[in-house]
Amino acid sequence: MNNLTRRVLKELRKEQKQLKRLREAVATLTKIVEPGANGNKGTAKRSRLSVAARKKIAAAQRARWARVRREKKAA
Repeated sequence: MNNLTRRVLKELRKEQKQLKRLREAVATLTKIVEPGANGNKGTAKRSRLSVAARKKIAAAQRARWARVRREKKAA
């Protein structure tokens, strides 16, 4: 009887480990397939720039290119 109990416990532990691995695999696949399923929103929401900020960035970039063109003419 004692030998039978040990074998049953050993088999149950083995199945418990297998079940744990399967649960981890399902959790990983769920995160991949359904990003919002576990409270994870997937990719972060992108912030938007104001119109004034975009104009300021555009003006700075135009100034950079103007400087590059001036330096190119001078060379």
